[in-house]
Amino acid sequence: MTLKIQTIIVEDEPLAREGLLSYVREIGFLEIKATCEDALEANKVLGSTPVDLMFLDIQMPKITGIEFLKSIKEPPMAIMTTAYPNFALQGYELDVVDYLVKPFPFERFLKSVNKARDFFELKQKGRSVGSGPTEPREKTDEDYFFVKVDYRYEKIHYKDVMYVEGMENYVVIHTAAQQYMTLLRMKNLEEILQAPAFLRIHKSYIVAVRAISAIDGNEVVVGNKRLPISRDKKAEILERLIKN
Repeated sequence: MTLKIQTIIVEDEPLAREGLLSYVREIGFLEIKATCEDALEANKVLGSTPVDLMFLDIQMPKITGIEFLKSIKEPPMAIMTTAYPNFALQGYELDVVDYLVKPFPFERFLKSVNKARDFFELKQKGRSVGSGPTEPREKTDEDYFFVKVDYRYEKIHYKDVMYVEGMENYVVIHTAAQQYMTLLRMKNLEEILQAPAFLRIHKSYIVAVRAISAIDGNEVVVGNKRLPISRDKKAEILERLIKN
């Protein structure tokens, strides 16, 4: 089956919109679903059409691209486009795939969409490893998953994972032997590393229950690391760990 990433363009400048559309049409794995003049039009599209990737301008009338992205409960992948490089940090804090500063050449665009494709493939692999819609599947010592690290896919066994740390639009998977940095959202790792073997203790941390040696106040101890527990998760985490 040929990979197709359902794509929309959200851009208020007609020339920039047409230029971006011409770039998208050159990429075989991108399928354009809509071009939108502003965030309100894009919001209607998202409400009725499955979308995997948005090219999202920042400076737009009524609502900016960043404000729009913050308003979406489960946003698709986003590549921000703007003439103002000072917005880059805000974009990466929202886990965007990339940030393109206008005017950008086709080779820079290609690098960005290849990054989105890698991210999309990792998400698909994550879904295949995760459970069905009801009960999480039982994991054995032979269970594993793959993540892309630099230019290769690394096999990681569930039993080796100690904790996962979210860092901007990357995550770092910590095992006893080494660390793996990969372009993947915490949400997707949470689908792969399921309860009851793993717990999301904080927006930035997922921990293997077997690796927890102690709970000390608002922290769990994993090896020589002390990891924070979110206030809103502490009661649930304590209950589940005490049951174990």
